[in-house]
Amino acid sequence: MSGHRVRMAPRIAVLDVDGTLVDSNYHHALAWYRAFRSLGETVPVWRLHRLIGMGGDQLVAAVGGDELEERLGDAARERWEEEVQPLLGELAPLPGARDLLVAVRERGHRLVLASSGKADQVDHYLDLLDARDLAEAWTTSDDVEASKPAPDLLRTALAKLGEPEDAPAVVVGDSVYDVEAAKRAGMPAYVVRSGGFGDDELRAAGAVELYDTPADLTAALDSTRWAGEQR
Repeated sequence: MSGHRVRMAPRIAVLDVDGTLVDSNYHHALAWYRAFRSLGETVPVWRLHRLIGMGGDQLVAAVGGDELEERLGDAARERWEEEVQPLLGELAPLPGARDLLVAVRERGHRLVLASSGKADQVDHYLDLLDARDLAEAWTTSDDVEASKPAPDLLRTALAKLGEPEDAPAVVVGDSVYDVEAAKRAGMPAYVVRSGGFGDDELRAAGAVELYDTPADLTAALDSTRWAGEQR
């Protein structure tokens, strides 16, 4: 009835971490730049930034095709790990990141963090966000063979909660790759603009709504389709 609030079944929130909750995209782009350059390949940083959000298992081929992947893929990923490690101490949560996690849980939603980062990086992010008591589960690169834009990571995130692939869930991300993965997994995607992609690109990929920061999404949470209640 109009004016009454009807309780909806709690949904599942699958949140990306790198670039969505933690301000890390430019650090990753710089680490990839240094990794490629150390191997004799100079790739413009802007091109690398456009690929952040895509998993490292796919990024090298996206930069230079199958030839570059076959020639330098494993070495580039190994060098990237070495280059990004010293930068982790410079990372900070994006505005309102932890508040978003708290708001999601307070509204009765299940919460899982879907990261394709290495296990030690994910541990650092969990500590940075003080999120171990908020997230029920989280993923790392060890959990899947194909990362975003493949949907595997999102499906694995649901499996970590013991949920089926078609469980009602939403994704929060920052890149077109998050949105594409969400679409393939059958989940709506809400996006923060910290990935540096244009609104037109994100909407064309299928983003439901766009917000500047996690804090802005938190402020609007009760008006979204996964608020937990609707009028």
